[in-house]
Amino acid sequence: MEPRASLVDEAVYRPVRSGNALEDTVARLMQTIRLGVVAPGQALPSERELALRFSVSRDTVREAIRELADTGYLAPRRGRYGGTFVSDPLPVPSGSLAAPPSAAELDDVLGLRGILEVGAARAAAARSLDAAERAALWSRLGEAAASGPADYRRLDSRLHLTIGEVVGVPSLVTLLADNRSRVNELLDSFPLLPRNIEHSNRQHEAIVMAILAGDVEGAAGAMREHLDGSGALLRGFLL
Repeated sequence: MEPRASLVDEAVYRPVRSGNALEDTVARLMQTIRLGVVAPGQALPSERELALRFSVSRDTVREAIRELADTGYLAPRRGRYGGTFVSDPLPVPSGSLAAPPSAAELDDVLGLRGILEVGAARAAAARSLDAAERAALWSRLGEAAASGPADYRRLDSRLHLTIGEVVGVPSLVTLLADNRSRVNELLDSFPLLPRNIEHSNRQHEAIVMAILAGDVEGAAGAMREHLDGSGALLRGFLL
């Protein structure tokens, strides 16, 4: 297991708490896909393990997997090396939202994102990171920079979550994962823009370099600038 990966695992595989067990299990499995916790071509945990982690029945897990298999996100396989695998490639986003957000809803999502992610960058820069944490940041930065459009959203998410992970507060990662899932859902409603990817990669490098240098205000400022850019795109396309 990669350094600190267990914090993200705990965030997305935590128990389902509402009365809509099937819907919430589907949503949580989609979160593992959207955030890149399980990459395309990789296997989900077993039905038994998912049922234990989500605190639901195996029938509920099985039905949730069937729903996502029918829509092309999961691919169950039988046999000795069977299991449930994330589809590779993943379905192409439809480019539309069932219910576009209102201005107030978008402000809420982006406002929370700013509080969480700018705070995470600031807190990460304030810590004395160990070698594994520093290596994890460099690795995620490199993966995002080298990725193509098909994988960019997933690896971008993993970089942002890794910044939260190195803060060392598990509850923060849970909040980041939930917020990032909603942000990715909105971002998937319009095409990736190549020049925006290049700009985002430069901003990612500035954020990570500031964190590694222990530059608290520099990290916070670079993250704020980065979020302002994606926020402007979301408002431009959705409002």
